[in-house]
Amino acid sequence: MSRPRASFQVPSRLWSWVLLAVWLVTGCATVGPDYVPPRTSLPPAWQNESKAGLASREADPKALATWWTALNDPELSGLIQRAVEGNLDLKKAWARLREARARRGLAKSQLFPTLQGTGSSSGTWKSEDSGTGKTSDFYTLSIDAAWELDIFGGARRSVEAAEADLQASREELRGVLVSLLGEVALNYVEVRTIQTRLRIAQSNLKTQEETYQLVRWRYEAGLTDTLALEQARYNLESIRSQIPTLRTGLEKAKNRLAVLLGEPPGRVQKELEEAKSIPVPPLKVAVGIPADVLRQRPDIRRAERQLAAQTARIGVATAELYPKLTLSGSIGLETLSLGHPASGVASLSGGPKITWAIFKAGAIRQNIEVQSALQEQYLIAYQATVLSALEEVENALVAYAEEQSRLQSLKEAARAAEKAVELAGQKYQSGLTDFGDVLEAQRSLLSLQDQQVRSEGEIVSNLVRLYKALGGGWATWVLDEEELFFRGEKP
Repeated sequence: MSRPRASFQVPSRLWSWVLLAVWLVTGCATVGPDYVPPRTSLPPAWQNESKAGLASREADPKALATWWTALNDPELSGLIQRAVEGNLDLKKAWARLREARARRGLAKSQLFPTLQGTGSSSGTWKSEDSGTGKTSDFYTLSIDAAWELDIFGGARRSVEAAEADLQASREELRGVLVSLLGEVALNYVEVRTIQTRLRIAQSNLKTQEETYQLVRWRYEAGLTDTLALEQARYNLESIRSQIPTLRTGLEKAKNRLAVLLGEPPGRVQKELEEAKSIPVPPLKVAVGIPADVLRQRPDIRRAERQLAAQTARIGVATAELYPKLTLSGSIGLETLSLGHPASGVASLSGGPKITWAIFKAGAIRQNIEVQSALQEQYLIAYQATVLSALEEVENALVAYAEEQSRLQSLKEAARAAEKAVELAGQKYQSGLTDFGDVLEAQRSLLSLQDQQVRSEGEIVSNLVRLYKALGGGWATWVLDEEELFFRGEKP
């Protein structure tokens, strides 16, 4: 006698539900507001764009992307490359970007059906006294499927929000990159500035030692008094006292630079041991127009993407007001022997399920209000970011231009101080003036020389801050799925 074989026949009613589901998914609406980028009123030009060293012409995107090359310092370029490869803040931002990418994948998974397989096995044994004394086995296998149809677009809004969050994380990484490049350059310029100041201080120290010896010989010969000797001594020791402070600042700048590279403090000591001059800025810097800042600065781009994500979350909250339709189905098999599954009993079930939050004491609408208020906050944050960026650029422009004017005055003052030192020395040798005039002229010269060097370093630093305020640097680095690399250097 032949055994009945398991068979599966999909009821026509189930096919009708599947077709209805496809129609609903393809034809349903998406609730919540559609995102519209905010409009921002910007001035047509910068207030300080025509001052010394600045050009009002359109900024070159390539030059802005590789702004550090304008300083013509290969050592700085090498340090920047190492910082991108090793900086810990950049690695942390990269990890957050991978997290956002994974969260987008989680959001997309809500759009698809879920399948779950289960299996069980059980056995019974009866003794000969109470039964047959045989063992019987029972096996069940089933596959369950469920699909919550995104009729009102809640899941799609969730994907939209996750996509915007991913883009915001990408801009966050670019913002960290812009800050990193600026900090590396600023610390490098500080190292070179302190080295130059230290060289000038040591040169003046040598001059003061010679002056002190000269005054002591004149004192021993009875040609000058004790006051001149003590004045020469305190002037000498005053200059000597500045050198340890400069050395401390130099070591701090080097250690900070090493940490920016993701290396232990002291790692860059040898390669920066040789004192070199401060990088020379270009004669003209193209600053573009304020509208370029909106397109270029990562913090503004990030704020805009965060606003887009929050707008989508209003739709996610609004979708909770509407019913949810879930299609579910199950295919099962019950058999006494895994070796002969066809002898078992097969089952097929499925159908729709509708759920609707009828009463939640206003919690859903309050959540919509919460998300709408958050959207307003993100909009205000975006507007504040734009204003802060414009302020930062304007401040950098005026600082760069005015510091150049200050440097010219310092150069003139230093040249005059050199002549004053020479004349004061000649008069002192001739007995026409006392030693106090010589010391005052020497102190003024040292101060002006130090201020001149600091001003030269500040001009370069202000240029770096300007490039940073304009959002320069990130466009040169390519973001792929696994790494961050320099455009053109890797495939």
